[in-house]
Amino acid sequence: MTDTWDVEALDLDAYLARIGQSATPPSAEALAALHEAHVRAIPFENVDPALGRTPRLDLASITAKLVRRQRGGYCYEHGLLFAAALERLGYEVSRRAARVQPHRNGPRTHMNLVVTADGVEHLADVGFGAGVLRPMPLADGAVVDQAGWKHRLVRDGRLWTLAKETAEGWEPLHAFDDQPQRLIDYEVYNHYTATHPDSPFTGRLVVMRLDHGISRKLIGDTLVVERPDGSQESTPVTDRAEALRALDVVLTDEELAALEA
Repeated sequence: MTDTWDVEALDLDAYLARIGQSATPPSAEALAALHEAHVRAIPFENVDPALGRTPRLDLASITAKLVRRQRGGYCYEHGLLFAAALERLGYEVSRRAARVQPHRNGPRTHMNLVVTADGVEHLADVGFGAGVLRPMPLADGAVVDQAGWKHRLVRDGRLWTLAKETAEGWEPLHAFDDQPQRLIDYEVYNHYTATHPDSPFTGRLVVMRLDHGISRKLIGDTLVVERPDGSQESTPVTDRAEALRALDVVLTDEELAALEA
C-alpha cells in the first residue's frame, strides 16, 4: 500500500538528518530512538490553522514544511511523515485514528500509528502534542515513562485507551481501535481541526515541546512550563518571535507579522 501514501515522495536522508538519526535495520530499539529523536527535533505547532490556513497533507508538502523549512506541525503532519519514514526503513505500519479525551466526549480527530518491531506491535504517537516521547508496546496494562510522566495503555475489547498518571489518578488522553485509516479520512479530520470554531487549534497559537523532565507549551501569549512533580509556571509572553525561536519554530517575517496582526 506504499503507493497509496506516496512514501517515495519523502527525502529519507533529509528527514534522518533533520532528526539526527541514521538508517538502521528495523528493531524495537531503533524504533524507540527514531520516535524520541522525531519528537525532540520537530515542534508540535499550529501556526497555519492559527493564521486561517489548512495544512496540506500530501507528503511532498509535509516534507517541504517540517523537514526542509524546519517548521513543525500537528498530528496529521507528524504522523504521515513518521509513517512514511518508517515504511521506507522497512517497518510495518498501520495508520489509525483516536478519539481525544474520550471520557469528555471529545472528537475522533487524532492520528496515531501502530508499528510492528521485533514481532511486537507498538503505539507510535509522535504527534500527540509532544506528549509521548517513546513508543509503547501495544499490550493491556503496559506502562511507559514518557519523559517523567507515566502513561498506560488499557484494552477494552477492540478499544485501546492511552492514559496519563496525574495527582488525581489516570486521565484518559485518547482511545483508538484497530481500524486502519485512509488518506481521505485524515483530510476530513484535518478540515475540521483546522477550520471549525470549536477546534482547539483555530484562533490561537499552540506550540508544544517535550524533553526529559520538562514540558513547554506556548498557548496564545502564555508560556506554560510543567514538570513531572506537578509544578507549573505560567509566564506572559511579550516577544512572540523570541518565544517561538526558543521553542525551535522557525517562521518567515511575513508569518510573524501575520501572527501579530
